[in-house]
Amino acid sequence: MTENPDETLAARTVGEAGPRVVFVHGLFGQGKNWTTIAKGLAGDHRVTLLDLPNHGHSPWTDRIDYVDMAEMVAAELAPYGEPVTLVGHSMGGKVAMQLALRRPELLRALVVVDVAPVEYPLQGGRTEDPDEEASPFAAFIAAMREVDLESLGSRTEADAALRTAVPSRMVRSFLLQSLSREEEGDGWHWRLNLELLQRDLGELRGFPEPPPGATFDGPVLWLAGANSHYVLPEDRPQMDALFPATRLVKVKNAGHWVHSEQPEVFLATLRRFLDGVE
Repeated sequence: MTENPDETLAARTVGEAGPRVVFVHGLFGQGKNWTTIAKGLAGDHRVTLLDLPNHGHSPWTDRIDYVDMAEMVAAELAPYGEPVTLVGHSMGGKVAMQLALRRPELLRALVVVDVAPVEYPLQGGRTEDPDEEASPFAAFIAAMREVDLESLGSRTEADAALRTAVPSRMVRSFLLQSLSREEEGDGWHWRLNLELLQRDLGELRGFPEPPPGATFDGPVLWLAGANSHYVLPEDRPQMDALFPATRLVKVKNAGHWVHSEQPEVFLATLRRFLDGVE
């Protein structure tokens, strides 16, 4: 896996030949979250993993805005000189959809993972299901900010500190990928702009109004976790209006983190889609 230091956003590319596929992660993520999937495609694709602003190794900004993030990703794609398949999960899926609607010439196809082009509630759920989990992201941010980084001795201690607010071991492991220290003995730090994410979390719930009449008419794979409430039947009309060539696939035994919970099914479904596109 190689790094391109000249990119505005941190970018890593695996694979040396074939059609380009670009991945953008969700909230609290990094490009490296897609490493397993990327390696599964790298034999016949050039796969680029981006860190979105305020995440990973990418620069921090003074605000969170989907249109700004889409423009930054577009700046990464334009020099390729060829359209790409863009894959985005959750927040990254909204970034990818905004880019597709504003710069469709940059994309061959679009893959949207467990998110819809709609506004999500800041509190509470989207359904009447009493078992639906309320949005946990504000609690995640608060828990990460409460970790005493100066006295922290190990990642295991950080895991224990997060356990009450983040009961899922898989989700804790995901969050802790952004806890870093450069060398043994250096201080710990989060590769997340937690202060900004906490302040502007409400902005991430929305979906900016696309340009008048904008649609993306290329092929779209809409992948959703069957156990997730991020994609509901009532979201379909808006998705079809903006992305008329959408195919929805629900992945059994998966929640919001589809590619982490069912990586083999995710990769197989993505491969079939790419084969059809290419």
